[in-house]
Amino acid sequence: MHVIIGIVAILLALYLPQWWATSILRRHQQVRPDLPGTGGELARHLLDSHQLQAVPLEYTQGGDHYDPTSRTVRLRPEIMQGQSLTAVAVASHEVGHALQHAAGSTLLNLRTSLARIAIISSRLGGFAIMATPAMMVANPGLGRLILLLAVCGIALSIVVHLVTLPVELDASFGKALPLLRQGGYVAGSDYATVRSILTACSLTYLAASLGSILSFWRWFRFPLR
Repeated sequence: MHVIIGIVAILLALYLPQWWATSILRRHQQVRPDLPGTGGELARHLLDSHQLQAVPLEYTQGGDHYDPTSRTVRLRPEIMQGQSLTAVAVASHEVGHALQHAAGSTLLNLRTSLARIAIISSRLGGFAIMATPAMMVANPGLGRLILLLAVCGIALSIVVHLVTLPVELDASFGKALPLLRQGGYVAGSDYATVRSILTACSLTYLAASLGSILSFWRWFRFPLR
């Protein structure tokens, strides 16, 4: 019974934040004619007003994001062209990352560097773990070395998620919300809604961090027995 409760709790922790974020984003995606512009127009205005005219604003069919390599803000069409609270919240969040980059954010730069390495190391780590049992039989010394490298590779992905969390929280609550409030881009009655949108999105990063830790445990629960 305790095992079932634990599994249900883990599944809720992993998937409930994503479901909630999707629900919140859709709920507040309706057009709001009273807003001063679209998400794309707001993003461009915020970038320009902070002397970031050189930062391009592009469409993407993937997720909304700021690319620190090309210094580009990319937004989905529904955010770029949307005149809604969801568009305002998401666009200002991505601009928040551009402001972090311009300010030389240590955590953002660290995440960018680690992410490049983690993409490769996590894949190699998975293969290494699967090969470890055979290597431990054929050559125990080499098997232990491969296992150690695998642990380091997968652990790095956990570090990336843990570093990502404060970066995302700062982009939302340290950058986007103050910009929207100080600039008067949303009415006072809408401020709580924008905060709830950003909070819901932030919880998805928390769930991703938990997911990476559980993935690490899943790989090593048998070797540790």
